[in-house]
Amino acid sequence: MQSQSWRERLYTIIFFTNTPAGKRFDTWLLIVIMASLVVVMFDSITGYRERHGMLLTGLEWGFTAIFAIEYALRIYCHPQPSRYIFSFYGLIDLLSILPAFLALLLPDAQYLLVVRSIRMLRIFRVLKLTPYLSQANYLLVALRGSKQKIIVFLLSLTTLVLIYGTLMYVIEGPANGFTSIPMSIYWAVVTLTTVGFGDIVPHTALGKSVATAVMITGYSIIAVPTGIFTAELANAMRADSLQHKCPGCAKLSHEPNAAFCSRCGSQLFERRNEQEQAQREASD
Repeated sequence: MQSQSWRERLYTIIFFTNTPAGKRFDTWLLIVIMASLVVVMFDSITGYRERHGMLLTGLEWGFTAIFAIEYALRIYCHPQPSRYIFSFYGLIDLLSILPAFLALLLPDAQYLLVVRSIRMLRIFRVLKLTPYLSQANYLLVALRGSKQKIIVFLLSLTTLVLIYGTLMYVIEGPANGFTSIPMSIYWAVVTLTTVGFGDIVPHTALGKSVATAVMITGYSIIAVPTGIFTAELANAMRADSLQHKCPGCAKLSHEPNAAFCSRCGSQLFERRNEQEQAQREASD
């Protein structure tokens, strides 16, 4: 019985943040995760690895031991261990310790330890930001609403890239760096998106003219997907607004759960006692 109560207490501390002990546990866990990421990044720098290789290796194995103990405790105290093991966070917790052991066989695998950064998603539990994630629903609704428009836009963009790439391959040719149609399409993508790496550039006058047209086209269409998504986002937010005519200025749409008009400040709804009084006067 005592062992069971200790297991339940450990489960509350590790998996919940509604207690001071649980919040402290997750806070220290985040600190350890950040420290382990710093160690991995410093270990990837040749100079630091040559001077402090033993220290960095020792620290990394220390962090790995901490995460392994934490993973074992989570399995031990969870009422349904298999449910935790195959959950999203369970798989991430497992992946955060596996690369250290894989590094014994494959030395370069140690840099896969950066997967621990995904575990920083726990910060939403520590800071209790979960209620604010409900606003992300607007983004999902906007993405669903603009899906067909964005697909048509991407298809049109792909067609332009194919045309421009093939055209530049014919005009410039392998002598000027456009060694194949895929390479020319790569140049068209880089130029159309206004990135411009400069590793492949046209040399002929006709090629430069086409490149100018590609750059102007890129600037012309760069705002298209932004406008589509913004319009759908506004529609999604407008659909969730309060529809009620303001008695003062006749404004129809208001913020959700609004009690006063944002334009004129008038009270949108009569108070209950005022409604009852109006009903009594009407009945008299």
